[in-house]
Amino acid sequence: MSELSSSSNSVQTLEVAVINGSKHDLPIYSTPQSAGLDLRASLDNSVVLNPGEHRLIPTGIQLALPPGTEAQVRPRSGLAYKHGVTVLNSPGTIDADYRGDVGVILINHGVSAFTVEDGERIAQLVLARYVQLDWTEVEILPKTDRGAGGFGSTGVK
Repeated sequence: MSELSSSSNSVQTLEVAVINGSKHDLPIYSTPQSAGLDLRASLDNSVVLNPGEHRLIPTGIQLALPPGTEAQVRPRSGLAYKHGVTVLNSPGTIDADYRGDVGVILINHGVSAFTVEDGERIAQLVLARYVQLDWTEVEILPKTDRGAGGFGSTGVK
């Protein structure tokens, strides 16, 4: 069951059922205004990511998100900047009906091997609302000034 509330700093919160199968505390927000919770690796043994290598890293966390929400798995900027390690399918989407382990696909774009240790903060989890679309097939789309221009058609400056 989920419940939406507002705390004193006007940030809305949503209660989400969770199973913590790791030996670590539940993910937390590092600061009061953080958008993402820090996900930690839940490992029996360290995992070495060689340059160019990617691996699925378990977190031990399972969620029951309310309908109309998704959880997005995003990179941690420090890992990307300092080591070239990021989330391969960024952002990864966790659908509201998924009940398995929240896994993080890490890839090493760096030049040196990177070791993922148990309990290390490896990614962020951001909750987002969404709407589903209902297609309406038409022969012609409404005109705009931009039209079909894309991929840099508006310039760089």
